Amino acid sequence: MEEVENVVTEEKEKVTQENPLGTEKISQLIKKFAIPCIISLVVSSLYNIVDQIFIGQGVGYLGNAATNIVFPFTVVTMAFSLMIGDGASSYLSLSLGKKDQESANKGVSNGIIISAILGVFALIIGLVFQEGLLKLFGVTESSYEYAKEYMFYIVLGMPFFMITNALNSIIRADGSPNYAMKTMLVGAILNIILDPIAIFVFHMGVKGAAIATIIGQVVSGIFSILYMKKFKSITITRESLKMDVKTIKKICSLGISSFITQVAITVVLIVMNQTLTKYGAMSKYGSEIPLSALGIVMKVNQIVNSVVIGLAAGAAPIIGFNFGAKKYDRVIKTYAFAVKVSLGITVLGTLIFQLCPQIIIGLFGQENELYNEFAKLCFRIFIALVALNSFQITSGIFFQAIGNPVKAAILSLSRQIGFLIPALLIMPRFLGLKGALYAGPTADFLAFLLAITLVILEVKKIKKMKKEVM
Repeated sequence: MEEVENVVTEEKEKVTQENPLGTEKISQLIKKFAIPCIISLVVSSLYNIVDQIFIGQGVGYLGNAATNIVFPFTVVTMAFSLMIGDGASSYLSLSLGKKDQESANKGVSNGIIISAILGVFALIIGLVFQEGLLKLFGVTESSYEYAKEYMFYIVLGMPFFMITNALNSIIRADGSPNYAMKTMLVGAILNIILDPIAIFVFHMGVKGAAIATIIGQVVSGIFSILYMKKFKSITITRESLKMDVKTIKKICSLGISSFITQVAITVVLIVMNQTLTKYGAMSKYGSEIPLSALGIVMKVNQIVNSVVIGLAAGAAPIIGFNFGAKKYDRVIKTYAFAVKVSLGITVLGTLIFQLCPQIIIGLFGQENELYNEFAKLCFRIFIALVALNSFQITSGIFFQAIGNPVKAAILSLSRQIGFLIPALLIMPRFLGLKGALYAGPTADFLAFLLAITLVILEVKKIKKMKKEVM
């Protein structure tokens, strides 16, 4: 009996060693997985950025204010798709590390079904409760018609938007990051081509920008769905497609950090919009300028965050597989590498934001001096400590990858809900509109302190586990 167990163990170790996730050089693996992931996420961020640029040039800042008002709905739908996609991809990596093929098949299959159901649900909610949602998101009288028109068409593309984002994570974990990247690229390029045609040739305004966006999302969705016949590490069968409550709960728990991060962003956007409307009206800038300017700055910053998230998400399958295979040295080395690179990227981003804000602002249309003045303040104050935020993002995905959703959720909640919202509610009372801007770096610093504390404790725990295995 002992001999049989030894043979089984040897076979498992042999299979593990043959998998490049457990043997290949970490920097090369991250390059392979992270670069396509980064491109995919940056491209996804560009959907909104491109809309903002062309709307700013063709409609003006009221049009941009409208898209910023609708943005929370897009973010909350993204939250659900990432919860399922990231959760299913983590489930897949952990299952493969443990050599549990049946669980891997079932996790991916259930994830795909749930993402499709949620996409249809988002479409219904967006159409039925449109007016109430716009009021919740802080719409003003001047921007209402623009926001209503933009949201109606954006909602129509939600099923494809959600399926694409969920499948994108799964496709990367399946070992095809380049395919995942291409599915996003094709939609983004189409959007970039159609946006100026709809706005400047056909004079369709925000409606044209929204239609261009959903056409791109539909095309990306079709390419993602076609991949289902090409899976490398799993097989979709009738048995695996049966809904399993236990599997779905595990997927959701593994993806809860991504969900919380996105929902927290939504809550922050709502509180932010309400704060800017209230205190902006008391300032020389008025309500619409702060709504438009800070919204643009946050979306530009999202490009930097997308690089960090893409880097961490690219490292996640490596961390998850090696944690499941009990190769703890590789787990720590992969995480450390991701932190170093993400820090370098965000420091570079901070320098650009601090030194060249007017160049970036000019891309979104030539507005009046008050608008430019406030937009510069947003760049130089609100995202001044974005480099520290990168550590918190990377650490949250690290905890998610090793199957610790509680700590991942704590980190995801800390910056947005635990620190930023209280700062937004308190600081403007004493500093007025500028208080809303100083809330950003305050939250980033406090979240960094919490993240580094949790990571130090977890690394000590992993090192202890390593000694027990040896």
